[in-house]
Amino acid sequence: MAALWDPNTPWTGEPRAIVFTDFDGTITLRDSNDFMTDNVGYGEKRRRELNLEVLNGRWNFRDAFKDMLDSIKLPFSECIELLRKNIKLDPGFKTFFDWCQSEGIPVIVLSSGMEPIIRALLKDLVGPGAEKIEIIANRVKIEGGRWEIVYHDDSHFGHDKSLAIKPYNTKPKGQRPTLFYCGDGVSDLSAARETDLLFAKHGHDLITYCQREGLPFTVFHTFEDIHKRVKDIVEGQATTEEIAAEGLILAEKEDFQSRTRN
Repeated sequence: MAALWDPNTPWTGEPRAIVFTDFDGTITLRDSNDFMTDNVGYGEKRRRELNLEVLNGRWNFRDAFKDMLDSIKLPFSECIELLRKNIKLDPGFKTFFDWCQSEGIPVIVLSSGMEPIIRALLKDLVGPGAEKIEIIANRVKIEGGRWEIVYHDDSHFGHDKSLAIKPYNTKPKGQRPTLFYCGDGVSDLSAARETDLLFAKHGHDLITYCQREGLPFTVFHTFEDIHKRVKDIVEGQATTEEIAAEGLILAEKEDFQSRTRN
């Protein structure tokens, strides 16, 4: 499905914003790929080890993610059925998505996961309206009962999400829609610099990266938080800079509280 706004056409004030979002662990409460790796792959311990290796630059995401998926021997159709039974939607996403539709704000999923899984889960979790969500993700190759991921591009991410955002970011702020990104983990690193406001999920790796790199962001717990802040910005009640400043204070406060508890 094509995006609702073409970045190559003159900006006319429509839409006022575009929301780019990760899928696994962001729109959903659990990461479907982590769930498969932990339960029918080589397990949580090795997966967490590789996540840390990626975060610290010793593995690239592309190789680490393929290593995790290659440990899953379940047929692909059975993987989808397993996930349909276990993956749940963020409680605020459906309301936020419906509001975006009413406001003419496109919601575009940028995922390092696999499109057939995402499409199946969105259809179950969101309903018929899910077909209006554009999905840019990796594909799957199935041969003789075996399957493997087919990456979206040749980058060390496998899917460099920044490449999908950059065409929308060629004009100065104020002459284009406000760009938002919502994410939680290492697969979102390439997108972290490309939007006007980054929403990073509480307690996840993306916050660590943003703090280390000095990137502006704000923390969210559920899409209810995102809904409130996007609505405030779109309606002129707040700016992206104000929300990012508040987010930095909140993240530092939560980090301090976490360290004092430990």
